[in-house]
Amino acid sequence: MFNIYLIAIIFIFGIVIGSFLNVLIYRIPKGENIAYPPSRCQTCQTPLRWWHNIPIISWIILGGKCYFCKDQISIQYPIIEFLSGLIAVILYFKLGLVWYLPIVFLVFALLLALLVIDFKYFAVPDSLNLLALTLSVINPHFIDSISYALMSAGGLALLRYYLSYLLKKEAMGEGDIIVAGTMGALLGFPLFFYALFLSAILAIVPSLMVKDRMVPFVPFLSIATFIVYIFDNQFIRLANWIIYG
Repeated sequence: MFNIYLIAIIFIFGIVIGSFLNVLIYRIPKGENIAYPPSRCQTCQTPLRWWHNIPIISWIILGGKCYFCKDQISIQYPIIEFLSGLIAVILYFKLGLVWYLPIVFLVFALLLALLVIDFKYFAVPDSLNLLALTLSVINPHFIDSISYALMSAGGLALLRYYLSYLLKKEAMGEGDIIVAGTMGALLGFPLFFYALFLSAILAIVPSLMVKDRMVPFVPFLSIATFIVYIFDNQFIRLANWIIYG
């Protein structure tokens, strides 16, 4: 039987981190300091009061509008906060209360931030990307995770080189390679390849819908990594069924 109070604490921890993710998503692509100045309305630039920054609740209380100028506040804020809390709880159900649970959560939280930034700005900040990669190897299988990270990133780097040579243009971004390292550290082999294949499938429909525009790949890598991490045993059984019948 699950402890509802512990789940609530984990969810609250998750949405608090999600609130900080919103700061990263907004400020890092603009090259702004993530700590100063304090949070303020993006329209009227009025500093926010403490009760304007309560994750999810403040957005609901304010009706999705700035307390001062009444300008609309993006629904992205409560969505990112809620998703962060949900990710934290799902990982708790997956791993249990182990020492590396907060670390794994932070890695996926950073991948969520990278997902949104790449989707909005077609950029993958090295600061967040490298932090996610660094944290991803901190687990009971530290040496194996480093090996998988190096092989995954190195393999994708070689693939990028060959594809770029054959296509006479950049086949994928350098940020994708770092994310691949994170994927390898989190998943190991062969789950890394399952996630890579799944990300390609997830990207097919959006790519066909916007043929004349570039489609960021990091969002699909991040989503596929989380799905395969949570349903690892199911993917292994599915692969065995496909291969061996």
